Amino acid sequence: MQTSTRSAVSIVLGGDAGQGVESSGAGFARALARAGFQVATRADYRSRIRGGHNFYQVRAGIQPVHSHSRGIHLLLALTPETVAVHQNEIVPGGAVIFDEGWQVDPSRLASLGVRPVSLPLSQLAETAGGKVMANTVVLGAAAAMMALPLDPLMSVVEENFARKGRPVVDGNLAALRAGYEAVQRKGAAAEFPYTLDLPPAAAGPGNGRRPSPPLLHGNHAFALGALAGGCRFVAAYPMTPATSLFEYLTAHAEETGLVSKHAEDEIAAITMAAGAGFAGARALVATSGGGFSLMVEALGMAGMVEVPLVVFVSQRGGPSTGLPTRSEQGDLLFTLFASQGEFPRVVLAPATVEQAFEAGWRSFNLAEKYQCPVIVLSDEYLSSSLRTVPEEALNRQRVKIDRGATLTWEDMDRIYGAPDSVSAPARPAAPYRRFAFTENGISPRAVPGHPAGVYAISTDEHDEWGHISEDQENRTRMMEKRMRKLETALACGDMRGPELYGPAQADLTLITWGSTYGAAREAVDLLNGHSAPGPGQPEAGVANLLTFTDIWPFPVEPASQALAAVRRGVVVEQNYTGQLARFLRMMAGYQPQASIRKYDGRPLAPEDILEALRERGMLHEG
Repeated sequence: MQTSTRSAVSIVLGGDAGQGVESSGAGFARALARAGFQVATRADYRSRIRGGHNFYQVRAGIQPVHSHSRGIHLLLALTPETVAVHQNEIVPGGAVIFDEGWQVDPSRLASLGVRPVSLPLSQLAETAGGKVMANTVVLGAAAAMMALPLDPLMSVVEENFARKGRPVVDGNLAALRAGYEAVQRKGAAAEFPYTLDLPPAAAGPGNGRRPSPPLLHGNHAFALGALAGGCRFVAAYPMTPATSLFEYLTAHAEETGLVSKHAEDEIAAITMAAGAGFAGARALVATSGGGFSLMVEALGMAGMVEVPLVVFVSQRGGPSTGLPTRSEQGDLLFTLFASQGEFPRVVLAPATVEQAFEAGWRSFNLAEKYQCPVIVLSDEYLSSSLRTVPEEALNRQRVKIDRGATLTWEDMDRIYGAPDSVSAPARPAAPYRRFAFTENGISPRAVPGHPAGVYAISTDEHDEWGHISEDQENRTRMMEKRMRKLETALACGDMRGPELYGPAQADLTLITWGSTYGAAREAVDLLNGHSAPGPGQPEAGVANLLTFTDIWPFPVEPASQALAAVRRGVVVEQNYTGQLARFLRMMAGYQPQASIRKYDGRPLAPEDILEALRERGMLHEG
């Protein structure tokens, strides 16, 4: 029996830290994408360098996959602990592959409807080149169980181990084949119901390198968007889960002309980035909540001196060190109100890998147009989970560069007059006022260097020229000038209202922000019969999804209109206090009928949402 073309199959690889669980799982995901499947992954690992149980989940299907799931169809165990931890998550008819030398109770698995597949994993790995190759053996076995060709996996192995030399490559290729052939000899796949049919476009001869959609996680997508948007400076004190963004940009610094600075601490990182922004570079600082806590004073500095700056904050469980490798959405209200005093800022919360790419370039446009900090909120799940995305979503032709009221050297010559020489600066009739009062709150910004554009800069309150001022009238006007930027951003349509997915007239609406979108979207599809209406079809269904991505300045009018159409609303988020629900009450006077909150450090799955809806009596079933 084959799975429905609408369904996705879930494979989990589990073992100890140091056994290559994450790298092997990601390699398997790339192989499935290369074979033509849509893929979504989830990495679950401890913050300890070695020791402890880790696992990597890969979901694959012909249709787009937006989230991980709770159910497992095929468990690949590198340790006996993996079987014990995950056996209750395996769906009836599913299977677990494990080493035949382990003490595993087959009757316990049979009582759960799980098929045990014991193979000589260690022996096969030793024969191929060493016990360390057991993870490669089990991937070959998984391919055989799911009736997949080995070509895509072999191509991934070739790439992954090429730098280690031909003997290592050949040993891992032998390990792949050994696992594949062991399953075939045993006939273990004969009645396994969760095989994957190759997509029609992937059929035919090939070497495993067929064109496939990009497989990216949110950090890499944001990095690509930032580079496309002209990012030329990045600073960071590495902090999980933002580190892979910094690593990616640093690895591509030379070829892209990017300056990368590994700072001694988070305070140095944000002040370096603010300095680069002041000098005219599109500048980024990457961190997590703990690091952002240290950056707060400098964030206020950037707001006071009106420096464009992008701050990427990938959330994890807190407070303090909290859960360094886990996911949570506990920093929403913190980022909205961080720092003493009031100053304009923009807060974006991309919900998907595609939106992370767009936020990569859009955040720099907003930072320069409104001359203020832009905070991009991600989290561990979005930052680290690979997903296939449409090629067009990463099209650089869609990228637009908007530097706002930034004055070029030529602009300064035209407005203030060109200097006769370096030693004879221009003498404008009206000196340049960096912080000039304007109707829209945005003052013309000259990049330092032009002789006519010399000005003072102070983190104290200041006048139009940047000189310190405690004058009451000036203070009032300067505060109003800066804060008018938020009104301008809303009036110009630069802040987007919530996005609706699913039938417009649904009885039940899930309301989300950030990475909970994927699980909520799949939950909506399940409630509506596994499919959303296609073009020309009537919009009928029991549920839909309303997602907020532009958080501040809050688009009150479109948000209020969208919320007014909600019949029964359920806010879904990953924090204890219901931060989005509180924020919607504050900004739009909206009170949801229920909330679903998860704060154990693990991301929400579609099944979690459906189960919570039933517990709260929000589903009309039967």
